[in-house]
Amino acid sequence: MSSDLPRRLAAEALGTLLLLATVVGSGIMAERLADGNVALALLGNTIPTGAILFVLIAVFGPVSGAHFNPAVTLAFRVRDEITSTVASLYVLAQIAGAIAGVMVAHAMFDVDILQQSTTPRSGPAQWFSEFVATFGLVTVILGTLRHGVLAVAASVGLYITAAYWFTASTSFANPAVTIGRTLTDTFSGIAPAHASAFVVAQFAGALAAVAVIAYVTGVRRQGSG
Repeated sequence: MSSDLPRRLAAEALGTLLLLATVVGSGIMAERLADGNVALALLGNTIPTGAILFVLIAVFGPVSGAHFNPAVTLAFRVRDEITSTVASLYVLAQIAGAIAGVMVAHAMFDVDILQQSTTPRSGPAQWFSEFVATFGLVTVILGTLRHGVLAVAASVGLYITAAYWFTASTSFANPAVTIGRTLTDTFSGIAPAHASAFVVAQFAGALAAVAVIAYVTGVRRQGSG
């Protein structure tokens, strides 16, 4: 196990914390300012999320790879670019960071730190949306790796900005984000009972993306043919 693993885990936890603080915090702010206009509130949630993803990947990409997402970590594990032990630790760091990020957002907006979402997000269309959203996200990441960190950062930020609007689920595309969002009864929340189906769809989408990218590009892992 590499000596820089603690730094990599810290980067994954901090990056995911800041991502969730942005997703939940911008959702609270957007809902407060939109005066009941849900489309405007969603736009106010979308733009900060896409923007912070560019920043976080640019900052932490050179340190940990900037996964911030168990589905992305799974994709790299399947491609044999990360060991099972490190992947497991990444996922734990991501989930811990996600939960902490939600609490940070709540503290900034002076609402109850500990909450449970009551927002229903369920049904075949929502699940398929999460499959598509995560398939697209992982495809974008794997497809732009060869162009460098900034290309990945820009592509992911733009993709998620678009996917907020073209998917019925508003593109969670991330099991850690999904878990974190069960803990906020605000604009961006998801009822805990509905989260597991989202997570299954997200992992399925990631695995499908790995297979498709390997077929289309002929590359099964970075630096191989």
